[in-house]
Amino acid sequence: MKTVVVVGGGITGLCTMHYLKRQMAEKKIEARLILIEKNAYLGGKIHSEYGEDFIMETGADSIVARHPGVIELVRELDFESELVYNETGISYIHTNNELHAIPAGSTFGIPMSIESLMASTLISEEGKKRVLQDFEIPNANYTKASSIGEFLEHFLGEEIVHKQIAPVLSGVYSGDLYQLSLASTLPYLVDYKNDYGSIIKGFEENREQFEKAANKKFISFENGLSAIINRLEEMLPDVEFMKNATTESVRKVGSQYEVVVNGKIIEADVVVLAVPNDTVRKVLADETLDKSLAQFSTASVITMYVGFDVPDEVLPADGTGFIVSHNSDLICNASTWTSRKWKHTSTKGNLLVRLFYKNSNPRYEELAAMSDEELTTVAREDILLSLGIAAQPKIVNVTKWIDQMPRYDLAHNDALGVVVEDLETRYPNVLLAGCSYFGVGIGACIQNGKTTAQQIINAIV
Repeated sequence: MKTVVVVGGGITGLCTMHYLKRQMAEKKIEARLILIEKNAYLGGKIHSEYGEDFIMETGADSIVARHPGVIELVRELDFESELVYNETGISYIHTNNELHAIPAGSTFGIPMSIESLMASTLISEEGKKRVLQDFEIPNANYTKASSIGEFLEHFLGEEIVHKQIAPVLSGVYSGDLYQLSLASTLPYLVDYKNDYGSIIKGFEENREQFEKAANKKFISFENGLSAIINRLEEMLPDVEFMKNATTESVRKVGSQYEVVVNGKIIEADVVVLAVPNDTVRKVLADETLDKSLAQFSTASVITMYVGFDVPDEVLPADGTGFIVSHNSDLICNASTWTSRKWKHTSTKGNLLVRLFYKNSNPRYEELAAMSDEELTTVAREDILLSLGIAAQPKIVNVTKWIDQMPRYDLAHNDALGVVVEDLETRYPNVLLAGCSYFGVGIGACIQNGKTTAQQIINAIV
């Protein structure tokens, strides 16, 4: 009987096992399945914590509902009754110490119509005139391999990119727009420019699909995102779960592999490494591969939940949070008004705020060295300045993701191609998976798990 070992019990590793079990049942294949997780719990960056009548997500706070495979997985797990959708409302940019609404009819801050552009309070009249040159400037040089920052600035102008688009996109993709490719962010922008002669015109022609996705586009679960992790584990009774288990190395021995876990050897025919890139580098310890693996970059972020014994109604009407522009006295990079956006996270309707401090922040090194108490002081000052709330918090939850947030820069796709090819040659049946390589969103990880399961089937049949 073949043995398949999946290293990493995050959503990708669990979905790999879920779809592998389904295919094994359909094809009447038998195999020993082992999943190894270093933590005492499964989920990786998906982990819910509870206290003072609040639900707090230490990593991702939601799943993009429209991503292929997301609702399909929920239905396969018979989990639809647990679904909750986000409340919709106004997102803001905090600039000049004021909250300015991100204009309706924009995507990632990019106007989808002239009306949306003209409604912006973030851009000067001169800046708006510059954006309209998008209808006149042809695309002679830019491809999906180009920098998205350079692309947008060339066609829309520097002002709108810096004041309205960059705060939003940089927040989503955890990086400098000028170091991120269109292919790894919004590849359809090149198609819009080439097919319609204008980015804005392209959005106008495809507006219906964006409007359909605009409302209720994120999902979570009544008891937090950990609920789907627990459900996946529950549905995999035949998988051998090894928690609190550190994978020390993966060694090729003949046509098989020795996976050393907590000092003990597990012999495997197929090994899936659904773990961060730095862990892959450590367990393989291969100098040749490491040259390519070293090209993948990461970002860091400190996230903080602050919960109060004051009603959520103190927030601006219809608001769900803000992103911070450069010209602001706030220290945080962004804030989600969690109790407003996700009603299920506050059972008594009290205020729960989440703040983000990224390594792009000029004070990041100072922040990273602070104690939780010192960070709480910083967070309370940000809340006071942005919302005028000076109340004593009921609860504070601090999470530090240091060098654990994948960043898809211009070198990512080329490096990935080289690594995958080298693995096939030097380590056949060792498969990479997860957000370090194949997409940062939970939806992308679910799809990657499905693809990885098919690769395993091809290897063991």
